[in-house]
Amino acid sequence: MEEAKTTICNRLLAVKRNSGKTYSQIAEETGLTNVYVAQLLRRQAQLKPETAPKLRAALPELSEELVNYMMRPLMRSYDPNLIQEPTIYRLNEAVMHFGESIKEIINEEFGDGIMSAIDFYCSVDKVKGVDGKDRAVVTFDGKYLPYSEQKTQHMVSRPRQQ
Repeated sequence: MEEAKTTICNRLLAVKRNSGKTYSQIAEETGLTNVYVAQLLRRQAQLKPETAPKLRAALPELSEELVNYMMRPLMRSYDPNLIQEPTIYRLNEAVMHFGESIKEIINEEFGDGIMSAIDFYCSVDKVKGVDGKDRAVVTFDGKYLPYSEQKTQHMVSRPRQQ
């Protein structure tokens, strides 16, 4: 199964490479975020039927077979060895370093809850810093989910007491 996913990902990435377009260019043409386009082409997100024509227009080499494969439910996972890649290591390090403070601010601003990673948008942008040097801006835009008080009366899995 993993080998098949790797083969499909390689084919999808070849279509992107052959197009000569960046993830951001494809994102602009499809109305998606650049990170979501990358997720689609790496089989980390499921292509929705209403988005398929836009993606095919942006990537004309994308075959019907690949589009159909991209619309199937997928196994979302990651390779634990990815942490060895320097960019991924630094992103992880940044979240670990700033995470406690970010969590405190989320709780202060919203209450006891978390940021969703399901109802979630992510993008990467390039900007110039005040010193004129390139800077990477990673935006995490997740829906706020409050924690629920767990009352037995709200559990639909338990029979109701009369």
